[in-house]
Amino acid sequence: MVQRSSNAEVMSMDLSPKKPAKSYGGDGGAYYAWSPADLPMLAAASIGAAKLHLAAGGLSLPSYSDSAKVAYVLQGSGTIGVVLPEATAEKVIPVKEGDALALPFGVVTWWHNAAMDSSSTVLVVLFLGDTAKAHKPGQFTDFQLAGSTGIFTGFSTEFVARAWDLPEPAAASIVSTQPSSGITKLSPAHKMPSPDPAHRAGMVLNCLEAPLDVDIPAGGRVVVLNTANLPLVKEVGLGADLVRIDAGSMCSPGFSCDSAYQVTYIVSGGGRVQVVGIDGKRVLETRAEAGCLFIVPRFFVVSKIADPTGMSWFSIITTPNPIFSHLAGKTSVWKAISPAVLETAFNTTPEMEKMFRGKRLDSEIFFAPN
Repeated sequence: MVQRSSNAEVMSMDLSPKKPAKSYGGDGGAYYAWSPADLPMLAAASIGAAKLHLAAGGLSLPSYSDSAKVAYVLQGSGTIGVVLPEATAEKVIPVKEGDALALPFGVVTWWHNAAMDSSSTVLVVLFLGDTAKAHKPGQFTDFQLAGSTGIFTGFSTEFVARAWDLPEPAAASIVSTQPSSGITKLSPAHKMPSPDPAHRAGMVLNCLEAPLDVDIPAGGRVVVLNTANLPLVKEVGLGADLVRIDAGSMCSPGFSCDSAYQVTYIVSGGGRVQVVGIDGKRVLETRAEAGCLFIVPRFFVVSKIADPTGMSWFSIITTPNPIFSHLAGKTSVWKAISPAVLETAFNTTPEMEKMFRGKRLDSEIFFAPN
C-alpha cells in the first residue's frame, strides 16, 4: 500500500524545478534520471522520471521495468522494438520528435538511433511513469536482459546452458561477452531490423501532428493523450498532454480535481511558475526552463506565464482521463457561483463583483498578453 505524505510534509517540500543526473552511459549514449533525493515530490507522488540520449548508432539494450510509463520523443528520430506481454512477435516501430507511447507493465523494449553520422541529431526520449508498485518509490528500476548488468550475468553457466539448450562453452561465452552497460554503439556495418510504419497504429500518437484539443489564437494549444486516442494509456493508468503557449501568454490558474498529481517537463522555452497550496500559501514561485521537471501536488493550484520565447511542456497526470478545474477564463468555476455568494466571499460591492465576473468572457484557459 502506497503511503501518502502528510499535508505538512508536502507544504514543506522543495517543489523547485530540477534537472536529471547521469546514471550510466558511454559512446552510444547515456541514461539520466531524476532522484527523489533532489526532487522529494517524486517519492510523495510515486512518480519516476528519466531521459534516454542515444548518439548516432546508439542502441539501448532490451529491458523491462518495474513501472508503467509514458515515453515522449523530445528530439531526433529512431526505432523502438516492443514486445508486449504474452505477445509472440516484436513490433519494430519508427519514432520521431513529438511521438508519445504508453508502455505498460511487462513490456520489453529496445531503442536505436539508426543514424550513423556523428553530426546527426541525438535521439532523446523522456520517460514519466507510476512507481507505486516499484522497488523504490519515485524511481524506476529497469531490468536489463543483456549487458554487464543483464539477466544472463546473474545465472550460472549451468543454468544458462540448461535453459537455452546450449553447450556450456557457448553459454560461458554469451555470459562473458556482454557489453559493458545498458547502452552500446553499433558499427555502421551492423544490420538492424527495418522499422515498420504499420506498427505505429495503436502504439504511437504524435503530439505535434494530432488534432488539437485546445487551440486559442495567440494563446496556446493542447493535445491530450487519453484512452480514446491511445488505448494503451488505460493499461498504464496515466494521462498525458503536450501544451504549447505563445510568447507572453498565461495559462489559467487551475487544479486537478480528481486527486491527481501533475508532473511537468519543460520541453522548450521557459517562463514563470507559481503554485499555491493549503491555506492560500504560495509554495513555489520560480522560473522554469527547458530540461527541468517539477511536480504539482494534488489539488494545488498552478499557473504559468511564458517568456518572450514561448513555452512548451509535456505532462503526465496520475489518472488516464484527467479532469481539471480552472479559476479564470470563461470556464472558471467563479462564473458558475451566485453573485451574492461572490460578493460575500470577497467582501466586495456588487459593482466590483460585476467587473470581476464580466472579465475573460471569451478567453478559455490561455490568455494572450495585453
